[in-house]
Amino acid sequence: MQKTLLYKIVVIAVLMLLIGIPLLMIQATIHERMAFRQQAVASIAADSVGPQTVIGPVLVIPYTDDYEEQVGGAGDPLKKVETVKHQVNRRHLVFPTQLQVAGNIDTDSRYRGIHRVLVFSGQHSFSGNLDLPVKSELARANAGSRLTLGRPFVAVSIDDVRGIRNTPVLHWAGQLAPFRQGSGLLSMKSGLHATLAPLALDEPARIAFAFELGLDGIESQQFAPLAKEMTVTLKSNWPHPQFGGHFLPAPKGRVVDAAGFSAAWSISSLASDTEQQMTRAELAPRADGRSSAGSIDTFSVGFIEPVNVYTLADRATKYGLLFVALTFAAFFVFEILKRLPIHPIQYLLVGLALALFFLLLVGLSEHIAFLWAYCIASAACTGLIGFYLAYVLRDRRRGYGFGAALGLLYCALYGLLISENNALVLGSILLFAVLAAMMVATRKVDWYQVGKPDAPAGVAEQGTAQA
Repeated sequence: MQKTLLYKIVVIAVLMLLIGIPLLMIQATIHERMAFRQQAVASIAADSVGPQTVIGPVLVIPYTDDYEEQVGGAGDPLKKVETVKHQVNRRHLVFPTQLQVAGNIDTDSRYRGIHRVLVFSGQHSFSGNLDLPVKSELARANAGSRLTLGRPFVAVSIDDVRGIRNTPVLHWAGQLAPFRQGSGLLSMKSGLHATLAPLALDEPARIAFAFELGLDGIESQQFAPLAKEMTVTLKSNWPHPQFGGHFLPAPKGRVVDAAGFSAAWSISSLASDTEQQMTRAELAPRADGRSSAGSIDTFSVGFIEPVNVYTLADRATKYGLLFVALTFAAFFVFEILKRLPIHPIQYLLVGLALALFFLLLVGLSEHIAFLWAYCIASAACTGLIGFYLAYVLRDRRRGYGFGAALGLLYCALYGLLISENNALVLGSILLFAVLAAMMVATRKVDWYQVGKPDAPAGVAEQGTAQA
């Protein structure tokens, strides 16, 4: 390989590394803007309401357990046996046997500067029934316990009570019991509770209940399956839901289209450990007083933007160095085929223009739709590079041809961005196509002659005559 060719390759490699510096700076700017958006979400949540998690309803029966225990005399007949009386305050949790939740959720937008955050307003109808225990079932393993029942209440844990729009009223076996502040639970204090009339618990009974809950939130709504059989049906005008958590909606009960979505969950206690998690949390609440809601299995629906411009822009910058490499390779091949030298400074300027595309994309996408931002940024960069190369390559057709080829490359990049699941196969096909084109274009190049000065015409003619 000629020294001139080797020198050129080294210079191009160094220029590619130099272009990587502004690409890294642009990527850092994108991450900074992503952090700003998260701050906007946190700011709106602090000023109004945050994501919501509803756990319950659950019937809480407080009672006092009085029992006696024999102490002493073990192994020593002379030691006096004493009877010690104990009084322990306990709670018994009764989870719904059947629980149905029907919700209708509307979405709206809030802004912090240029950042848009989705908020929602839901109206939920809770109905179901539960089986009351017999009084004797409440006692622990202490024979002869005397139980004194306290005032029972129905508890509903809600992450952010600022989102409650109405004053729910519990319909309970013919009674009307308004909900009050505080869940009354030891492990999840934020929420509501409704105090009930005393229960006799002399014999088993099934009680029906119902209430309406208007609840606002931001970005996500979660529920905990605290019932032997729980059915949740949600409808919304938002067409881009994100279903998550430990349970997904039934495939046949999920419909997502341009008008919104509807989804249905049907969960059995056999498939969930939620009741045991709730019981353990109540028996051992956190010493710091913080909520234990995070330890409960939930399912959720998220209200997300269809296109996260920062995520797409971040993914696009990962292809930035590939763009520069392909463009520089095309320039190099053009130099070889046309014997038209391109100066390293010209390589550098074109590389900077390619890097600037990603910064333009982020800046524009914060104010207009991502597709339009992408089209404008790519058109500006391809137009600038095509105009510049028309003079560098001393031919307008060559310059605009390079610009058009670069435009096709931007179209391919957009396909990679919107097809996340197929990005690997599409990227592999693109690279194979580019490599194949370069191999076909340079198939007749004698690389040993690249970089050598052309022989003088007279010498060439003499060599021909001798031959």
